[in-house]
Amino acid sequence: MQRKLIPTNNIKLMTMTAGPENGTPVILLHGFPEFHYGWRKQIPALVEAGFHVIVPDQRGYNLSDKPKGVSSYKLDILAKDIIGLLDHFGIEKARVVGHDWGAVVAWTLALENPSRLEKLAILNVPHPDVMTRFILKNPEQRKKSWYVFFFQIPFFVEWVLSRSDYRNMARMLVGSGRKSTFSRSDIEEYRKAWSQPGALTAMLNWYRSIFRNSVKYVFRGQVPARRVKVPTLILWGRNDVALSHEMVQPSLDLCNMGRSVMFEKATHWVQHDEAEAVNKHLIEFLR
Repeated sequence: MQRKLIPTNNIKLMTMTAGPENGTPVILLHGFPEFHYGWRKQIPALVEAGFHVIVPDQRGYNLSDKPKGVSSYKLDILAKDIIGLLDHFGIEKARVVGHDWGAVVAWTLALENPSRLEKLAILNVPHPDVMTRFILKNPEQRKKSWYVFFFQIPFFVEWVLSRSDYRNMARMLVGSGRKSTFSRSDIEEYRKAWSQPGALTAMLNWYRSIFRNSVKYVFRGQVPARRVKVPTLILWGRNDVALSHEMVQPSLDLCNMGRSVMFEKATHWVQHDEAEAVNKHLIEFLR
């Protein structure tokens, strides 16, 4: 893989690329608390299939820029980071794959910049409007989302997660997957990324920003239901400890051209748990 700091939206993103430059470009967007390494099981398969794979460390993560302040991590800003990447590579219409927070950014791109997307693949994250509605109205989902509220506490959360060489961060990650999801060497790679100056606060600021911007729906009493017009594939691990699979169908209902695949034994980390099957579905869809 080639590594390069790419300027976009007034910051620079460390971006990995692989595969033939004349191949169909595919953007892979990681989530919390990963970085480009989170796609380690997908990149070789996509390259072998002939795609030009582009994998940024998103804003605040690993070696990418980490602007200060919660307001620097609003969803529209995060989406503009990716639009800037598309412009840098001369991509008029993108095929985007997102997991976790990367999926939230991918959904946002499809909703706010549909003319720049050709296909959208989502891993284990519902449509943003469905997620907001479930958190507001579904007690079970609120219980699953406890960590979102915990992450709002400044300084204390950083101390809890980073103490003893990020022991609690690692335990949280490992505990949310299967026994085989993350190896010791994987955790060491993540620890290196988490230890980058300012990274942990920047990563948490994604949660802090979305929380502040979602409060308005509490007062409005209703959540919009925006439609997704680009072809969409949702891959979902049923045993997700944080996000209920009950949000899959309502998300599909908001897609003009959508379908889903449920992985019965996979966790939130479906791209790790069922890598071979996930790769097969992604390649078929992205082609």
